[in-house]
Amino acid sequence: MRFVTNLPYATKEEEHVVIPMSDGVELSARIWRPTSSDSEPVPAVLEYIPYRKRDLTAVRDSIHHPYIAGHGYACVRVDIRGTGESEGVLEDEYLEQEQRDAEEILAWLAEQPWCDGSTGMMGISWGAFAALQVAARQPPSLRGIVIASFTDDRHADDMHYMGGALLSDNLAEAGTMFAYGTCPPDPAVVGERWREMWHERLEHTRPWVLEWLRHQRRDDYWRHASVCENYQAVRCPVLASSGWADGYSNAVTRLLGHLDVPRKGLIGPWSHKFPHLGEPGPAIGYLQEVVRWWDHWLKGVDNGVMDGPMLQTWMQESVPPSTSYEERPGRWIGEPAWPSPHVHDVTHPLTPHRVGPPLDSAEQREGVPESEPMTVQSPLSVGQFAGKWASYNAPPDLPYDQREEDGGSLVFDSDPLTEPLEILGSPTVELDLSVSEPIGMVAARLSDLSPDGRATRVSYGILNLTRLDSTSEPAPLEPGRRYRATVQLNGVGQAFPPGHRIRLSLSTSYWPLAWPPPRPVLLSVYAGSSTLTLPVRPTGDPGEMRPSPFGEPEGTPPLASTQLTPREERWDVKRDLVGYQAELEIVKDRGMVRIEDAGLDVGLRAHERYTAVAEDFTSVSGESAWTMRFRRGDWDVRVETRTRLTSDEAEFFVDATLDGYEGDKRVFSRTWNERVPRDLL
Repeated sequence: MRFVTNLPYATKEEEHVVIPMSDGVELSARIWRPTSSDSEPVPAVLEYIPYRKRDLTAVRDSIHHPYIAGHGYACVRVDIRGTGESEGVLEDEYLEQEQRDAEEILAWLAEQPWCDGSTGMMGISWGAFAALQVAARQPPSLRGIVIASFTDDRHADDMHYMGGALLSDNLAEAGTMFAYGTCPPDPAVVGERWREMWHERLEHTRPWVLEWLRHQRRDDYWRHASVCENYQAVRCPVLASSGWADGYSNAVTRLLGHLDVPRKGLIGPWSHKFPHLGEPGPAIGYLQEVVRWWDHWLKGVDNGVMDGPMLQTWMQESVPPSTSYEERPGRWIGEPAWPSPHVHDVTHPLTPHRVGPPLDSAEQREGVPESEPMTVQSPLSVGQFAGKWASYNAPPDLPYDQREEDGGSLVFDSDPLTEPLEILGSPTVELDLSVSEPIGMVAARLSDLSPDGRATRVSYGILNLTRLDSTSEPAPLEPGRRYRATVQLNGVGQAFPPGHRIRLSLSTSYWPLAWPPPRPVLLSVYAGSSTLTLPVRPTGDPGEMRPSPFGEPEGTPPLASTQLTPREERWDVKRDLVGYQAELEIVKDRGMVRIEDAGLDVGLRAHERYTAVAEDFTSVSGESAWTMRFRRGDWDVRVETRTRLTSDEAEFFVDATLDGYEGDKRVFSRTWNERVPRDLL
């Protein structure tokens, strides 16, 4: 990344600005703006997240907010109610209160003497969720949003219930926010009130996983703030981006296809990162694109920002399986619209262990002879090499070689390709199937199979079969009855080279990425009437739009920080062949880091552990433990949280602890031991 100091506008920073809410709560903001805005007002751009502007995002924020401010904007970074130095308690994600607060913040910004009355919102992950959700509420000053790594569907396309199946990231994210939401404010900012504010958070916090488990169906809890319920509510321009290695690879194209406002999409090879910090690379000059977007929509500059493709995306080339990549080879391609006129569905029949040649018509599909059913009952070990639902690329968390996973799966291979094949979009698998139990799931994986046998997962999808007809009104399955099920895989842009095969793998478990059903399930697939459909983008299309090249990644120099103790990152798969316990252990320890300008030492350690014993589906266990520490001189405070999720055939069990320490003295402690019924899950 190129760090830039010579920007068009000289800027100043206000480290702690209080924004009052109508109920008396005060939120804390950090503001970067041109010094000239005292007399020449500028548009304001808001990033609104719960991840602590004073310390945990301070270095990251310092790369992009001063950069955008230096191009003529007031950049405002606000900690959500109950986080950082903002008053109150953070009770859950995307609540009505959170969105009302955002509307009040935008109104406050528009009224400031240094703001010209126009505002925008930007962010990644929670910040992108917030921007999209607030845009649907149509606050009068909001002129546009820039969002990265987000979803428009909170139930099915977030870390909660993919295809109606419970993801383990539901537990992991709840564990993350259990820690973040209980950290103290900084006494250097709020003074002696810090302890009172901290204990208010400790006293009123609950493990969010309890609430998320109480809503296993798609209900009003999830419909709230899911923009897919009414795309037409969004009335401002949208610049949306994500990465193929991210868990949020689907929403960009959905927005492009459903919104009727000016919109652009960008999908790179990245994990859960801003594109200018993108890993795997190549990262791009994203902030330059963001400034062009704001210049046009907030300042009215006629800069051609809407010219060229509606969607620019990275067409990934074939790579050997690895848990992390520094770079993904490929090329940028452009699409004039979405759905794209260049992409068409090609359907392949599934025959015994084979992906057949394409079917050109419905008559051909009906002519495929039906075979004897193929069966699989997957062991719990299938999924240990699946990686994370959303790759954060630290520790290495991408899927590894799928051959061991395929040993417990039903596998279909194509013939070796005789020419290049490129896909862009969401593959789908239509299955004619039956099951042996009233509750079951199927995980479908698409892999690039190299001539030497290595299998690189390209995409995957999961379906809880009790949600075949409805995710809001599920129904138990009738063992032995034949059903038709459609499994939608995550969107992807992938090139398969000649000589490689395409592999489809089906399994009845995918632990620990997804929570398994209560009992092992025997799945029968009738191959002759089952299909794989690929979104094929022909190579060498003369009508292809050539996207303009991106610039080099830029940003302002990051705040100075010093690594005081070593980092530790581990991702270990362990198997005990005496007690038959399998374990996946993940450690992400940032060590102690000093934020030099704040004189503050910050430590973060996350430990996840997922276990199972043999083929006992009620033995699975997930645990998320966090330690957060803050230190300056004699002030030394830490929070320790632990959440453990287990189940039997009828219920989930949540055991959680929260401890707060000043120095070595524990000043707060609480435990939770609660159960939630399983709802056809």
